[in-house]
Amino acid sequence: MWSLVFSHNYQHILALIFAIKAINENSLILPNITLGFFIYNSHFLAYFTYRASMELLSTWDNFFPNYKCDAQDNLAAVIGGPTSEVCLFMADILCAYKFSQVSSPVFFHNMFPSTTHQYTGILDLILYFQWKWIGVMYFKSEMGERFAHKVLPMFMQKGICFDFIKAAVLINFFSEIETMKNELIETSYLVGTSTANAVIIHGEIQSIVVFRIWIEIPFYFDLPKINKVWIMTAEIDFALLPIQRDWDLRFHEFLQDRKPDTDQEDGFIGDFWQQAFMCSFPRLNLDESPENICTEENKLETLPMSVFEMSMTSHSYSIYNAVYAVAHALHDMDSSNWNISHSMHSFLHQYTGEGSFCNFLLLYFGVILHISFNKNGELIAGFDIVNWVTFPNETFSRVKVGRIDPQSLPTVEFTVHEDAQPLSLCNDHCYPGYSKRKKEGKPFCCYDCIPCPEGKISAQKDVDNCFQCPEDHYPNKKRDFCIPKSLTFLTFEEALGTSLASSALLLFCVTSVVLGIFLKHRDTPIVKANNRTLTYTLLLSLLLSFLCALLFIGKPQKMTCLLRQTAFGIIFLVAISSVLAKTITVILAFQATKPECMWRKWLGKRMATSIVLSSLLIQATICTVWLSTFPPFPDLDVNSMAEEVILKCNEGSITMFYCLLGFMGFLSICSFTSAFFARKLPDSFNEAKFITFSMLVFCSVWISFVPTYLSSKGKYMVAVEIFSILASSAGLLGFIFFPKCYIIILRPDMNTKEQVMKRKH
Repeated sequence: MWSLVFSHNYQHILALIFAIKAINENSLILPNITLGFFIYNSHFLAYFTYRASMELLSTWDNFFPNYKCDAQDNLAAVIGGPTSEVCLFMADILCAYKFSQVSSPVFFHNMFPSTTHQYTGILDLILYFQWKWIGVMYFKSEMGERFAHKVLPMFMQKGICFDFIKAAVLINFFSEIETMKNELIETSYLVGTSTANAVIIHGEIQSIVVFRIWIEIPFYFDLPKINKVWIMTAEIDFALLPIQRDWDLRFHEFLQDRKPDTDQEDGFIGDFWQQAFMCSFPRLNLDESPENICTEENKLETLPMSVFEMSMTSHSYSIYNAVYAVAHALHDMDSSNWNISHSMHSFLHQYTGEGSFCNFLLLYFGVILHISFNKNGELIAGFDIVNWVTFPNETFSRVKVGRIDPQSLPTVEFTVHEDAQPLSLCNDHCYPGYSKRKKEGKPFCCYDCIPCPEGKISAQKDVDNCFQCPEDHYPNKKRDFCIPKSLTFLTFEEALGTSLASSALLLFCVTSVVLGIFLKHRDTPIVKANNRTLTYTLLLSLLLSFLCALLFIGKPQKMTCLLRQTAFGIIFLVAISSVLAKTITVILAFQATKPECMWRKWLGKRMATSIVLSSLLIQATICTVWLSTFPPFPDLDVNSMAEEVILKCNEGSITMFYCLLGFMGFLSICSFTSAFFARKLPDSFNEAKFITFSMLVFCSVWISFVPTYLSSKGKYMVAVEIFSILASSAGLLGFIFFPKCYIIILRPDMNTKEQVMKRKH
């Protein structure tokens, strides 16, 4: 663990040396001044940081606070870091002495990008990937508490939920071992058992050490393995700017030249080499007999990236830029003949305030890079979105998957490669066809997915409510999009329409044959009996009723809609009134045989004609009122059928329609009742008996018609009415006329006056 910390810090030292060496060798900047440096280790503790700050203001190796006896080595500026706490501890001392401090938010000379901008970008990134269920870990410190109280509410306002928010204790080497162990196990278990797949870690550079321990803990204890998407800010580690890759090769070559035997001035390289390569130098370990001796084969480029990176990291790059900011300020002071003891802060602010400076070393390499700051003294820097691909041998590779544009702040714009989008939700998405239902006792990001109800759809993921399709559309089986309804009506081409039309034409032909038989034998007694005119009227009305059924088949038009029900009502009314007139004629004929009967004067055509005409007049009046007030018209029914739009004839006034049916029903009941009472009259050929059966069929058909019609939908309503017309008309035709046709054709011996007039006793 110590090797990891040292190796990271060692690259910062090399970046510092690299920058100072380049400036001292460059005649364009500070030609008469040689830069030097002192390095102090704060151990991330306030005590060491305060002491180091005081030593900076005193003579080297001769610590007397407030006294400086060295007139040759002048302190120009202090580069603090890599953590904010170290900078703040330094600021307590340096601020009192008016010394400039780089990488400190107190003096606005911050060489690290703004944390606020970073979390704005992270929030947009999380929303882009729709990670609504995440974990958060931060360390107990002033920065951590500020993060919890200021940044996390911003996430919640955007609809982000937290599976856990863990305030971890920052581990250092002076912590108690048992406390450290328990803290690590507890945190590792919390993360491993979490259902959140994305975890934000808020911290600084040393946090990566603790982070690696968290991941390794499950391998040594019986804990769930940790496999998460870790989201970190620049303070932990962030990607190099793209422009750096153009000159990072020079730093790479600088590192390749570093060797313990050649760099005698580097007091750190020996310790680093032994810790990184796990070897020993005999001259550094006089009391030991090392088994693994460091050799020339040990090279920096062979180390895994988890131990040492040959590419300059962003922290090292920030130190590099800080050195250049100080050098530019010193250069301007030297050109203005200012003494360093005067306000270095005012000159340094020119470069770390709202301004920029040019990196001379990059000019030398043929690349121009401007380091810019905003009005708050914050570094304006773009961010690469980097995926750390780790391998079993503890190496890793940085894969750039996107970039955040700093010029778009505060509304961050970024590009992300779409090849991999991990999922981090409390539960899986509610996909199209489903809607969300909140889970009781859970945060609002946790919900169940329920299918859309009948007739509704959801076309997007995670919708709160399904919505109704337009009237002329219907949901598909998955209920994730609407399908246009097909236009439908009863046609002659389909099987149902063909069978009904064929039945109507067949019955029309049969009725025509019956009418022909009766016309041919019109002078026979059985045809002349019971009013021959009524017989012809009834047959003609039956003929027209079968043809009337054809008006109900085919595409509804304005004219057919007007004629359908009115023609049916009038034609059927004539048939029923003719049957009623026949029945009454039979009853009166038997009553008139008595000498004292007063009904004799009603016998004959006058009575039958009166019944038919009066009934026809009433039905015609109903139809006239109907057509003049609210007539039928073609209409679209989009609600009755789920997948079809029905083209139908709207009846207009339903009241008039049922009045028409009601009057026909009244006459039918009258006819059936009168025929029922006359069925036992003593006649050898009692027509009232056959009328009774025919009206029984007729009434049964139309009584069952009403509920069947009302429960049917679309073209089947039309089919029910056509069937009722054909069935009731066929009942009249069969029971009234087929017995007579049997006698006329097959039993002509019974077609005599004596047989017709003979009574049964």
